[in-house]
Amino acid sequence: MTSVWIKNPLAVFATAGEGGIVVRDGKITEVLKTGALPVGTVDVTFDASQHVVLPGLINTHHHFYQSLTRAFGPALNKELFDWLKALYPVWAKLTPEMVSVATELALAELVLSGCTTSTDHHYVFPDGLESGIDLQVAAARKIGMRAVLTRGSMDLSVEDGGLPPKSVVQDLDTILSDSERLIAAYHDPRPGALIQIALAPCSPFSVTKEVMIATADLARQKNVLLHTHLAETEDENVFCENLFGVRPLDYLEDCGWLEDRTWLAHGIHFNKHEMDRMAAAGVSVSSCPHSNMTLASGICPVCEMDQKGIAVGLGVDGSASNDASNMIEEVRTAFMAQRLKYGSAQVSHLDAIRWATEGSARCLNRTDIGTIKVGKQADLALFKLDELRHSGGHDPLATLVLCGASRADYVMVGGNWRVEKGHIVNYDTDDLMRRHGAAAKELTAGL
Repeated sequence: MTSVWIKNPLAVFATAGEGGIVVRDGKITEVLKTGALPVGTVDVTFDASQHVVLPGLINTHHHFYQSLTRAFGPALNKELFDWLKALYPVWAKLTPEMVSVATELALAELVLSGCTTSTDHHYVFPDGLESGIDLQVAAARKIGMRAVLTRGSMDLSVEDGGLPPKSVVQDLDTILSDSERLIAAYHDPRPGALIQIALAPCSPFSVTKEVMIATADLARQKNVLLHTHLAETEDENVFCENLFGVRPLDYLEDCGWLEDRTWLAHGIHFNKHEMDRMAAAGVSVSSCPHSNMTLASGICPVCEMDQKGIAVGLGVDGSASNDASNMIEEVRTAFMAQRLKYGSAQVSHLDAIRWATEGSARCLNRTDIGTIKVGKQADLALFKLDELRHSGGHDPLATLVLCGASRADYVMVGGNWRVEKGHIVNYDTDDLMRRHGAAAKELTAGL
């Protein structure tokens, strides 16, 4: 691993980093003011005078396998519950090969958008897919990204009052034993970890209370994080009140989940009292604006959560509800959605970048990534402003967000370049698209 001086960036999302960033042994060792020089020699000087430099973007909610059902006809123009009912029978046909290529494609798309760390929430386990998370680990290592892979679960089938078909749910013992196996095999708790495991029952309408409680107990025992969907739609609130007699957050507390190891996907329909309780407990939220607009679920109250001290990160969500896996585009959408909700004077482009970096890192209880500071992991995303839509932009960081960006020029993970000149290093994306397209056709054949 060589030392690198990323010299004189056009702009940098850091304090006093105009002179550049020095990377040694996979970490940031210096953040330089204008005119300052590195201490000692460096192996490589990278001219960043045409690049806007951000901390590597961090995706806090996704479903990689859903990239196989993008823009799927029978699921179009539906809201969440009906959308799920249309897709569960399709996802029940997933094979190991399909999950592997879907994961690879989602991660490739993410890293090209400046994302260096991604979570995934995989909760569909039809017969034959018991190694689903193992396949995701292999794909993350192949692409060279950090990943927090959550062992999802469902045990409440449509026959028991839930939404998923019986063929994709599992019993409690199977869920817990596989969760323990994955933690032992892959979870790295150390700073700089490339692979971590978290536990993630899917949602209140697809798991029993027994699974929720037992999973929380196991997470505390093994010191891993907890994740689930919550307060995504008003329909979910009504469902919880009808089935459990309480609102979703009350149910979560009853199950022992109200603590700082928990981060929630969506979090749209919390009231002010519930947000106060979340802030006190240290619960964090992944906002997924593209997905929430696609399914007309609502707008997450990110600014209110911010003000209360709740950590808020960004997630692209599944490729079947977002239909893309692009983190820098998610930054712009989050910026626009929050301005629509709170007014243009209340939300800046810097807020949106912060949500996708430092905020997302806080969701994952990671202090080693998410900011450009000495001692942090050298996870960096470099963007050029060389398209027609950027022409005339005065403030480079504002131009990146307001005028829009979709593809990073260079991406570094732990001091290693994973994207150079807009292409993944030593990787055949044409072959990936061929394999992924064939898998998508096979999955939806006859439907």
